[in-house]
Amino acid sequence: MWSYSNPVDIRFGRGSFSRLADAIGGRRYALVTYGDPYFRNLVAELEKKAGRPSLVIDDIAPNPDIVLLEMQTARFARLAEQPEVIVALGGGSVIDSAKVFAAALGDFATVDAYLKKRAGGETIKPWPLIAVPTTAGTGSEVTCWGTVWDNAGGVKFSLAHPGLYPEFSIVDPDLMVGKPRELTIQTGLDALSHSLESLWNRNSNPVSMAHAVMAARGVLSTLPLLANDLRNPDLRERMARAATLAGFAFSNTKTAIAHSLSYPITLRHGVPHGIACSFSLPMIIRSVAGEGGICAEGLNAIFGRGADGAADQLMAFLAKLGVATNHHHYGIEDGEWRELIDLAFDGERGQNFIGRKDNLLKAAGLGKEKRQAVA
Repeated sequence: MWSYSNPVDIRFGRGSFSRLADAIGGRRYALVTYGDPYFRNLVAELEKKAGRPSLVIDDIAPNPDIVLLEMQTARFARLAEQPEVIVALGGGSVIDSAKVFAAALGDFATVDAYLKKRAGGETIKPWPLIAVPTTAGTGSEVTCWGTVWDNAGGVKFSLAHPGLYPEFSIVDPDLMVGKPRELTIQTGLDALSHSLESLWNRNSNPVSMAHAVMAARGVLSTLPLLANDLRNPDLRERMARAATLAGFAFSNTKTAIAHSLSYPITLRHGVPHGIACSFSLPMIIRSVAGEGGICAEGLNAIFGRGADGAADQLMAFLAKLGVATNHHHYGIEDGEWRELIDLAFDGERGQNFIGRKDNLLKAAGLGKEKRQAVA
């Protein structure tokens, strides 16, 4: 038996940003966005149709940290009237932050207790959320979770609650035209990881697989072209579609071992998330050779070849984008790589992985033979 569910109302297409005011529907809204001129112009355009927001939070940092989120949440408590809906206009960090604000209802202590397992889901009753992504990668616009970082503590939390599925998601590829090359590659690889991670996953199902296959094919065929033609609207639309489909795939499965590996790599070594969660993908593909089922069916549909051939194809794809697949490139020595693989299997996302640790260590070049040679 299997099931698939996603309640987000998607409005996709070039120019769809113009429909955001209709989605707000006259409600009091708080706006979460960035403060640079490009986004200020979008805010001015929105205000002409939807009126002024009751609060604007535009000091969003990459990988939103728990200390900053607490300070930002406190601003809601000072409002005379609380918002009726939260609007997130920006990349994954904006949407993740907006989910924290929606869940907190002006009291960060509620979210803190939930993140740290001191309280249950019944304590979270989020405000409605509208997500308007301006990058193609995170898929947060169609999932019910967000990532919260504690850089001082060296840990990462996942805020997950059914009430955090956005009410509407407005995906306008025109908002993504001209984004920098590095950001385009990093977010695109995040989407690729989401699609592949939903295949070697204990929670996979035929619907998530169908989304994953279409998403991965879209990224593989589009991202190298887009990286060299950043203002091409058709390529932006193809990448936005692939990222949204990847979001639909992992919205039901969650991520798996590559993401579990990535979090300490970002915290310890400062590797951007999209790179940290994707450079290990060829290694992981080699490790799941022979697993069968949805994993094998999906990988074959994407790459048209067995695990080793698929891994080689993916390594060439990443190399074309300037992404190294050797852990040493990121300052990770063999001993730490082994430690990170051990930690990844113990993590919540790692437990979604259908593969075996000994196979992954072998694919990483850290199998029994390597241990005996070192001894």
